[in-house]
Amino acid sequence: MSVWKKLIGDVSVNRDLLLLLFIGGFYSLSIALSNTFVNVYLWKKSNDFQALGLYNLAVVTFQPLAFMIAGRIAKKVDRVIVLRFGVSFLALFFLTVLFTGDHAMHYLFLLGGLLGIGYGFYWLAFNVLTFEITEPDTRDFFNGFLGVLTSVAGMIGPPLAGWIISSREQFKGYMVIFVISLCLFIVAVAFSFFLHRRPSSGHFSLKSVLQERKENRNWRAITTAHFFQGIREGTFVFVVSVLIFITTGSEKSLGVFGFINSLTSFVVYYMASRLIKKEWRMKAVLFGGLLLYSSVFLLFFDPSYIRLLLYGVLIAIGYPILLVPYLSLTFDVIGQSAHAKTQRVEYIVVRELFLNGGRAVSVVLFLLAVMLFQPEKSIPVLMLIVGAGHLIIYFFVRNIRVSR
Repeated sequence: MSVWKKLIGDVSVNRDLLLLLFIGGFYSLSIALSNTFVNVYLWKKSNDFQALGLYNLAVVTFQPLAFMIAGRIAKKVDRVIVLRFGVSFLALFFLTVLFTGDHAMHYLFLLGGLLGIGYGFYWLAFNVLTFEITEPDTRDFFNGFLGVLTSVAGMIGPPLAGWIISSREQFKGYMVIFVISLCLFIVAVAFSFFLHRRPSSGHFSLKSVLQERKENRNWRAITTAHFFQGIREGTFVFVVSVLIFITTGSEKSLGVFGFINSLTSFVVYYMASRLIKKEWRMKAVLFGGLLLYSSVFLLFFDPSYIRLLLYGVLIAIGYPILLVPYLSLTFDVIGQSAHAKTQRVEYIVVRELFLNGGRAVSVVLFLLAVMLFQPEKSIPVLMLIVGAGHLIIYFFVRNIRVSR
């Protein structure tokens, strides 16, 4: 047995699947380098939780709009072109950050909008391509191996970015990592030219896919689960990194957190992709959800740096255990829904509408919490509430049954 077979197991992979993994890997490295530090950058510029909330609200508002526009385009042109649009908007986001410099705080909604549009186009195309390129017997491998690549990127990106930022005066280090991220997005675009063309046809219509929720309990359950997934992600995606910086006052500490989190995640993603079988999916989703919610209590009671590092380890274990089976289950449900072959784009868009709907609700709750109450007291309570999102997922997906 070859080393490659020992590494991936008894899975047949094709050229496009590997290319998509490479694109996802370069995307992850770019995001790992810079995205964690964008919110810290804005925090250092403003020291204002409301500003952070408005920026992230712009991201989650424009993202679903971009998904719908990208979905309509993807029904008329090659999905790979839509992927390139997404990466181009992400590159434009970093160019705008670089050009606005000290005045970035005056363009929060523009910056958030560009990032949201980039995310929308990129993830619509990436998810549709994942659906088309993978099969039921390769999806767990793909999701697990993509998680491994994301974890490797997380081991490299945050420590490197933290060192670059800390070793340069004022905000020069931030500009360096934004330039590197821009270059990595360009590499991702270059890889996309080697993917086989995947043209589409037909009329873009969300109505029938939304109507399917009434007829198909599996589809109704999985979309509702995605809403609650978004409830946690909307706030946690930016609050934790800022909390680490406030606690330590150092970007290096944030880099160390990212490294420990990603190293743990790397090991667990690899094990999850190899060991979690279809018959164990629901138990894995429940166990992962319990771990993720239990980790929130470390942030509620006096979040010291040691507690934050322990939080990073717990979520690095919980996320792979939950997401590997959960993402595969999602694509299986879509694949067995009505007209999935001709309306896969619409199914992906509707899924993202529910996910980003949850994120938007979460960010609005964050804004209300910091506007109406003292942030030091209201944010921990809010995190305890919205942090239950991933645990709630299990109660919606536990009765889903897909044919083999």
